[in-house]
Amino acid sequence: MAQIEKLYQHYLKNPVICTDTRSITEGCLFFALKGDKFDANQFAEKAIADGAALAIIDNAAFAKGEQFILVEDVLTTLQELAKHHRKHLNIPVIGLTGSNGKTTTKELIRAVLAEHFKVFATKGNLNNHIGVPLSILSIADDIEIAVIEMGANHQKEIELLSNIAQPTHGLISNVGMAHLEGFGGFEGVKKGKAELYAYLSENNGYAFVNAANRDLTEMVDKASVKNIVRYNTTEEGAVSGVLKHSDPLIEFLWSFNGESHEAKANLTGTYNFENILAAISIGCFFGLSAEEINKGLADYFPTNNRSQLTKTEKNTVICDFYNANPSSMSAAISNLNGLTGAKKIAILGDMFELGEESASQHQRIIELALKNEIETLIFIGHHFYNTKGDFNANFFATPIEAAAFIEQQNWKDALILLKGSRGMALEQLLPLL
Repeated sequence: MAQIEKLYQHYLKNPVICTDTRSITEGCLFFALKGDKFDANQFAEKAIADGAALAIIDNAAFAKGEQFILVEDVLTTLQELAKHHRKHLNIPVIGLTGSNGKTTTKELIRAVLAEHFKVFATKGNLNNHIGVPLSILSIADDIEIAVIEMGANHQKEIELLSNIAQPTHGLISNVGMAHLEGFGGFEGVKKGKAELYAYLSENNGYAFVNAANRDLTEMVDKASVKNIVRYNTTEEGAVSGVLKHSDPLIEFLWSFNGESHEAKANLTGTYNFENILAAISIGCFFGLSAEEINKGLADYFPTNNRSQLTKTEKNTVICDFYNANPSSMSAAISNLNGLTGAKKIAILGDMFELGEESASQHQRIIELALKNEIETLIFIGHHFYNTKGDFNANFFATPIEAAAFIEQQNWKDALILLKGSRGMALEQLLPLL
């Protein structure tokens, strides 16, 4: 603890953390993290030479003087420093996790709350055992409320991240067929995500819960969370909503305490409506007016390739290729089917981390897509390719092979869904569309 306090005093003088020597700033603290293919201990001396105040290392061979702080484990030290800083922050912290829609929901919450508060929200996808402590250590003294995204691919990870972020409020967007390999199946996903509810229960926190989602209501009841704020229901005092249009952008009605309001969002996909309601519910809870909430929603434009509607020179593309799993893939296909468009095309890439269920889940997505009114279906990746059988669709083992086919099509005025796991790098196909 004495060592953490010493580091914290340095941090308070210049609250900047660096883990990459390419981003060293004068007076920062450099944490020499290790990975499967790198050991930043060997760059500690360079970090000091480039201006870092201290280098935190866990290999004595690289200790070159007083500016090198030797610890047992650099990652653990980073996490402990973040926990120490969190204890000095007397602000609400909203912890957010879920199988699908985490980042979109986080950005919607940030956009709404920013109409009234000075808000910190997780940058990009810094939502793991390294990203969460870095996020906490990025929260400045003038921040009034924080939104911390927490991702996981195995059980006990949300528990770890909750103990670092120490959320006072929490939201699970949903639970679905994601990271099945690490979680050990859907029930494992539910158990892992429910670790956030368990933390809130133990620490008298508040849980925002989509009451229309049976899995979430079951999980929050099992965790015995005392403070529950429900939305998407007709309960008195709760936020409820009715979707009016989603073709292609979402328009809806929402109500709170008997008052109804019309609103729009610059998002496509009916599946995003529940994410919008979550943001509205949190806005209402923290006292924002309906005008502030609606303005926050209307001013948010997705730029992260998640449910992002993009107009190219020839077509309209739903860019949703940041990530994919069976649940989000099913929702995206169903949404495309419901949109107005003379020519609909789906370009779908492999879904990763499905373990033993990979073949069956890829086959299920193929079958689902074929049942919908989609003129052209393209499946890309070895998982889809190895499951193609006699299905009447276009299958390619790699994006490069698919690109050659796409270049020959000369599609115009088409509505195209481009979706797959991040590792498929489907963004390379966008210039062809």
